[in-house]
Formats: sequence, C-alpha cells, structure tokens
Amino acid sequence: MSPDELVYLGVLAASVPVGFLFRYLSSSVKQVASLFLGLSITIALCHIHTLHSLVTVIGTWIIIKSSWRHAPALSLSWTFLYLLFFRLVTWFDLPQPTPFANAVQLLLTLKMVSLANEVHSFHVEKKRDVSSFAKSPVVGGLSQEPSLYDILSYSYCYVGIMTGPFFRFQTYMDWLRQPNPLALPGWEPCLQRLKMVPVFGVLFVTVNYYFPLSYVRTDEFLDQNLFFRLFYMVAVFFVFRMRFYSAWCGAEAGCISAGLGCYPEKALSKPGGGPTVNYSFVNSPDPSAEEKYDFKTIQNIDCYNSDFCVKVRHGMRYWNMTVQWWLHHYIYPNAPFESYALRAGWTMFISAYWHGLHAGYYLSFLTIPLCIAAESAMESAIRSKLGPTGQNVFDWIHWFLKMRAYDYMCMGFVLLKASDTINYWMSIYFTMHVVAVGCIIVGKVLKGGRRDGKKGEKERINEEKTESVKTGQKSE
Repeated sequence: MSPDELVYLGVLAASVPVGFLFRYLSSSVKQVASLFLGLSITIALCHIHTLHSLVTVIGTWIIIKSSWRHAPALSLSWTFLYLLFFRLVTWFDLPQPTPFANAVQLLLTLKMVSLANEVHSFHVEKKRDVSSFAKSPVVGGLSQEPSLYDILSYSYCYVGIMTGPFFRFQTYMDWLRQPNPLALPGWEPCLQRLKMVPVFGVLFVTVNYYFPLSYVRTDEFLDQNLFFRLFYMVAVFFVFRMRFYSAWCGAEAGCISAGLGCYPEKALSKPGGGPTVNYSFVNSPDPSAEEKYDFKTIQNIDCYNSDFCVKVRHGMRYWNMTVQWWLHHYIYPNAPFESYALRAGWTMFISAYWHGLHAGYYLSFLTIPLCIAAESAMESAIRSKLGPTGQNVFDWIHWFLKMRAYDYMCMGFVLLKASDTINYWMSIYFTMHVVAVGCIIVGKVLKGGRRDGKKGEKERINEEKTESVKTGQKSE
C-alpha cells in the first residue's frame, strides 16, 4: 500500500470510534466539533491547498445570497470551472494540490451544487406557501436558508471528508437534530458493514502484488500471449473493486457509528438523497420505541449486486451510489439533449470531467453508452423472443460480457493516459468495442422494422421505471 492509502486507512479507522463519541454530544456541540475535526483533518493533510475548498465554499455562499433563483445553474458553473482551475494551477505557477486536497475538492463540488438546489427548492416552496396560504409537504426540504456557518460546518463535516459518501445538507441537519442518537442502531449495523473489509483488504494487497498495474506499461507485457493480456484486465479490475469496496464500506461504517443518515425504514430512503416519503425525524416518536431504521441514505456500494447484476446500466446503480444519485438528479435531467442515448452520454461526460482531466476517464466513461446501446439492442432482438430457459442462458452470457466490459473500461480509468489506454486496448484488438458494435449491428438486423424498435424503446423505459422502484424499496 502507498503512503497516501495508509493515511486514508488511518482516517477511516479513526472515524468509527470517534463517531460513537459524537452520539453523546448535543446538537450545537456536535456541529462545532464536526466542523473543527473536519477542518483540522483538511488543514493537516492539504496544508495551503485548503484555501481551494474555502474559496469554493465562499463563492457558493455568495451565489446563493445574490440570486437563489439562478443558484443551481450558477453553482454548477462556478464549482466546475473552479475544478478546472484547481487542476491547472501549475499553469499559474501555483503549487500542485495534494491527492487529499483533490479528494476534498471533489466531494465539496457535489455538496455545493446540491446545497444550491436545496436552497432554490426552499425558496420555491416558500413562495408557493405564501401564494396558497397553506404549507406544502416537501420530502427532505429545508426549514430555513442556511447561514454561512451552517454551510461551512456542512462542507467540512469530518464524516466522509475525503472518502465520501456524498450526503445532502438536509441529511446533515437531520443528523444534528436527532432527538435521541444513543437509542439509534449503531454497533450491529456498523460491524455488519465492516465484516468483509479485512477480506477485501487482503485480496486487494495479494492480487495487486501479483498483478501490478505498472506491468501493463512495459514492453514485456506486450510480448505475452493474447489470453494473458485479456486476463490481466480482469485482475486489474478485481484489485480496483477490492480497493474501493474496502474504502467505501469503511466510510459507511464511520457514518453509521455517528448515526449520520439513519432514518426509519418507512421513509424509503435512497442513497445520497435520503427519505422519499414525508417523514419528520425531529417530530417522530421516541427512537427507543419499536421502530426499524436503516442507513440506506449513506450507502455508497452494494458489493454483491455490483458484481452479480446482469446489465451494464444496472452495474452503475450499485457502484458509488450516492454520486450516481447526484448525477441522476442534477445532471441527467438538465442535459441539453432529448434522447436517452445523448443524455446518458452527456452524464458520463460530466462524470468523467468531475473525476479529472485525464483522457482515460473520458475513454472509459464514454464507452458506457455504447455498451448500454449494445445490451439494449440484444435484449430487444433476442432475449424478448426466448423462453424462460433461453432467457436464463442469455442472462448468464450477458453477465459475463458485462463484467468483461467493466474490466475493459477500468483499464482507461487506472492507466489515465490516452496513449497507455489505447496501447492496452490495441493489444487486445479493442475486443469490447468490437463486441459492442457487433451486438448493435446484430440487434438492428434481427429486430427488423422501425415499429419494433419503438416498442423496444418503450419496453426499456418501462423496465427502467420498474427497476428504479425496486431499487428504492430494496433493503440493504
């Protein structure tokens, strides 16, 4: 493990016991303490680069105060333009930010855009209440516009300061106002989330030792046979998954120990977004009463479904789930396109930009819409015409190809450079691009007719709606 990874591990490990201590604090003390601890971690690890995050926060606060009506669009423009400056600071003879500063900046960008949208919704509902003389029920709506102190405390809250998960400002405020934190579930769900972390960690270290990423960049690697080169991407993606499974499960445990994102099951919370039905946590009955709670609001990874779901588009739902919610609510609906394919491509482009400027991100993320188009074409042309046994066989083949597609795209994500990514893909003859294009062509030929195409599109939309409802109601 690298020194940076050991620091991340130390922060995650410390956040779990610290979280249980926070349950003993009152609302006001909890807010001060979480801000102080988070800011201390940021300054200790980011040093002078902490100013980047502070400028981002102050800029967003000015936007909200100046024009709440245009705050969502302006905050998105401001934070994403600042990300560009942040990544190009060396052009201005400024020091290169540390990886820790980059992690803080990424999560802060999500928070500031979400905050601006929450404040906008608050003012819209407030005007509606005045005009209708009645209070409208809003799921997860703010009760008042946050102060600069509130925004700073939310931005630098120690929970997930560098690792996530993303959570909304309302989720943070609900955490501060919990009436009886000690009565909420803690140890059991925390241990449940941590139980596989040692396994993930050992697998990460072991497989990474035998299959280092650096070997892919060597001439010796290109001299290996095709089967070995194909298998290597499977090993690299396995290492990649184990690394993030460990980190995200540990980060979730830190949230659970503090009680952040704990809501009644009947609130039907979604990762990142929180409750989806009207439920006032503050005015709820005593938590010591028989009420079931969950932490789905801060769930960032579903390890089992991430590995064993059948489709490429479903795989994204179970990976970095809180960020997926953010993309789905703030980017996808506002895409400057009408068609599903172009909206999906735009969303993937924004996701790549958020991750960084390396060409590998764009090569990987922009391959996803191609894979989705391929699987949709084959489902419509072949799977829909098969019986139960045939569909089962089709799904197993589909799952195998889905995993290989993610193996393939992962190489761009970790190699980063366009030359390294293309050299690797070239060494395996752009296998998954060829397969995806081939599936689209076969699907078009077998589907036969424009009318069937429209029917297939309607079936896909209906399926997406059904899957979305199931995902929202599914227990962890």
